[in-house]
Amino acid sequence: MFVIAHLSDLHVNGNHHTRGRIESAFDYINTRSDGIDALLVTGDITDRASTDEMLEARKLITSPLPTLITVGNHDARPSFNAVFRPGTNPTAPVNEALTVGDVTLLSVDSSLPGERRGFLDEETIDWLSTELARASGPVVVAFHHPPVTLGMPMMDSIMMSSPERLGAVVDANPNIVALVCGHAHSAAATTFHGRPLVLAPGVSSTLNLPFEGSSVVNREQPAGVAFHLIDDDGRVITHFRSIPG
Repeated sequence: MFVIAHLSDLHVNGNHHTRGRIESAFDYINTRSDGIDALLVTGDITDRASTDEMLEARKLITSPLPTLITVGNHDARPSFNAVFRPGTNPTAPVNEALTVGDVTLLSVDSSLPGERRGFLDEETIDWLSTELARASGPVVVAFHHPPVTLGMPMMDSIMMSSPERLGAVVDANPNIVALVCGHAHSAAATTFHGRPLVLAPGVSSTLNLPFEGSSVVNREQPAGVAFHLIDDDGRVITHFRSIPG
């Protein structure tokens, strides 16, 4: 059984309360790392994409696990690349691959500079297709923006644009066993082009569904993590855990 820990939407902002939630999330994962194979962080690691926030995020995102990080709409490629990938072209998409055993994790940059909605540009689509062709085992594709609506009006208005571009890649690559993302600050599971699509809960906060109240943000809910398990047949099972602050 291959186990992936999945965090999203940290929104590092220099605030003591937010920092505490993030530290609790990493403590929860790291103290159980003997049973986990890899860690994914799917974007919005900062709140305003400043260099100071990125530097704080670099200190907080610490784990003995092989880790893959991508960016969200609250982040910016120049500050992320400067802090996490020094020497990289500042405006380069944050597309990275990680293979652990026979499982390949591919994180693709769905951020669209200057906008809240997402989009996979041509460079990213080409990179993803190339990496999928190289993979010899099951593949999990990670990004920030959901490519489907979720019944959350505000988040649905800033989902991934032109999701059919990703859909065509999924259709062409049966080795993709799951797609995972964040953005909605809500643990959720659905499908996309016949594959599991799973959203991690938010670390910094939870966003309400329309019937949960008039406020969009619910800060009373604890931080959360998703654990994706891949069995020997390539079947994906996801478990969610709340993390006390």
